[in-house]
Amino acid sequence: MTAATVLCFLGASVALTVAPGPDNTFIVAQGISRGRKAAIVTALGMCSGISVHTTAAAFGISALLYSSATAFQILKFAGAGYLLFLAWKCLKEQQVLLPQGVSDGRSFWFLFRRGFIMNVINPKVALFFLAFLPQFVSPGSDMAAMQMFLLGVLFMAQAVVVFSIIGWLSGSVGNVILQNPRIARWFGWLTAGIFASLGVRLAFAQR
Repeated sequence: MTAATVLCFLGASVALTVAPGPDNTFIVAQGISRGRKAAIVTALGMCSGISVHTTAAAFGISALLYSSATAFQILKFAGAGYLLFLAWKCLKEQQVLLPQGVSDGRSFWFLFRRGFIMNVINPKVALFFLAFLPQFVSPGSDMAAMQMFLLGVLFMAQAVVVFSIIGWLSGSVGNVILQNPRIARWFGWLTAGIFASLGVRLAFAQR
């Protein structure tokens, strides 16, 4: 790969990461509902999930997922079910948002793990990297798998930076909103709604 190719890949990656989407929406919701640290930890979990997809794409595992309709459907509905479960859990607890400085007992490890699982069990993310990464690999290279893996690491690195910034900014807004219980309650319902909408969206996703 040339330096120009790497810069082109990095530019495209940042543009795709910044573009509004389910991941950005979820991180913003976490920032508003739980603050900066929770949003950033969730973002780190989601970015760690990228490492699984990029490794799978580099070594052909995602190609198997693409070729098998059954595997795609199983992973798709497992992911949708998990997201709908999170939505139901939020509504059941009736405590999606808390006043600033109050903890609900959930560790940062819990938030990290949830972000990681949400990313890993989404087959659309796996297929995205399977289609995206090869476009920047040197044609005919004997090191194609390694190049894809390294590009995946670069994508993950920029995603950590972009998502962390989004989490920090949304957390700043959240600190203001949490001072008003009435507004905070509406954002609590919004968080549950985001989980549900992501689950439904994934359930109807096609390859």
